[in-house]
Amino acid sequence: MTEPEGVRLQKVLANAGVASRRVIEDYIVAGRISVNGEVVTELGRRIDPENDLVDVDGTAVQLDQSKRYVVLNKPTGVVSSMKDDRGRPDLRRFTKEWDERLYNVGRLDADTSGLLVLTNDGELAHVLAHPSFGVTKVYIAKVDGRVTPQTIAKLTKGFDLDDGFIKADRARLLDTGSRDSLVELTLHSGRNRIVRRMMAEVGHPVVELVRRQFGPLHLGTLPVGRARELTKVERGALLTLSRSASVPQSGGEDPQDQETE
Repeated sequence: MTEPEGVRLQKVLANAGVASRRVIEDYIVAGRISVNGEVVTELGRRIDPENDLVDVDGTAVQLDQSKRYVVLNKPTGVVSSMKDDRGRPDLRRFTKEWDERLYNVGRLDADTSGLLVLTNDGELAHVLAHPSFGVTKVYIAKVDGRVTPQTIAKLTKGFDLDDGFIKADRARLLDTGSRDSLVELTLHSGRNRIVRRMMAEVGHPVVELVRRQFGPLHLGTLPVGRARELTKVERGALLTLSRSASVPQSGGEDPQDQETE
């Protein structure tokens, strides 16, 4: 008698830590689980864990446990590379506790601190760093001078730079003093050093810059220079985001310029 192909869906999801097999069977009956975009209601459904994509309540489930997802609060003075050919401090010091070879998704300028994603999931890294996807990033910039509401309005209305038109998705003034101001900028553009160039264009050069958010991921209270694995909820949100992307084969900005501040 020929063995049926694949593994029972409830076993795969139980192994992935979603819930017990009995609870997952209730999910299946209730129509809360989909495989490759199609709702599954048969308890005998089998899948290929290496190739099939499974969602529970619309959130992606990580089935491949060999994939690692890490968030780092990158310090200033560190280049976004696993090996710098000029001998500058790089990201290797932050990945020693993981056996997998991790790589950074996009880059942050050496003078910029904040949230950087490290992973060995090449497909996810490609999708999130691709210009066409336009993942949202949130930055806090300490800038020179007193920023006015008129300047905030200019940032969201947009203006031309030497490489084309640019505008912030959102901008707000967090604080202002006699010599400097704190501005929060939300952008989906990944152009090279775009926050610094935008603020310089409106007359307020950046003094300090930190990225607080990348897509669904928040820096939270993670100390500077520390890295941690994503939680199950964060992994689900990130994988859901990457699966929803449609990446064209050509056009748009240079992928190498993505996420560079």
